[in-house]
Amino acid sequence: MICFSGGFYAQLGKEQSSFDFEAVVDGLVTKLIRRHPHVFPDGDLRAERPAGELSDADIKANWEAIKRQERADKPVEKVRVLDDVPRALPALTRAEKLTRRASQVGFDWGAALPVLDKIEEEITELREAIAEGNLDEVRDEFGDLLFAQVNLARHLGINPDTALRGCNQKFERRFNYIEDQVDAGKGDWHAYTLDELDEWWDEAKAKGL
Repeated sequence: MICFSGGFYAQLGKEQSSFDFEAVVDGLVTKLIRRHPHVFPDGDLRAERPAGELSDADIKANWEAIKRQERADKPVEKVRVLDDVPRALPALTRAEKLTRRASQVGFDWGAALPVLDKIEEEITELREAIAEGNLDEVRDEFGDLLFAQVNLARHLGINPDTALRGCNQKFERRFNYIEDQVDAGKGDWHAYTLDELDEWWDEAKAKGL
């Protein structure tokens, strides 16, 4: 099972160009040899003393010394403000956390109204992209609009996922009401105009559905 899983992820990584299996194995082998100089022919400890004369303490001390040197040799990586916001989060949740983290260093509007202005700006840009007929631009601008809306939800103290779930449920209730009217009437959706269907939607809304 382990071999199968390893082969599966290796193939997946190769197809997605995220890592190369041979490179991973080569790295592991190199590290294994480097950390066990008392075992492999070119090891420093073997050169100093026969393997039989090495105590467990000698081997452990050398292991720790090699690991310390490895850490010292690694380049110091810059920790960015957004680095630890998990990429595996649902998109709405991650958008909220990204804007919240940015706000902690002052990159944020001080109130909700400027975010509304930003949303109107994004709507204008989305309209322009739609008019140009460029799907990539439409997708990009639509993403900007969603991101700005999530940012507004944060400013309003609203969980965007919870708000959307509530909207889904409301839509379902009102649509079901329309369906009941269609079934009680002609029984054929296409026998009604959109305006007629909208009237039933308004009725459902008036009933508090």
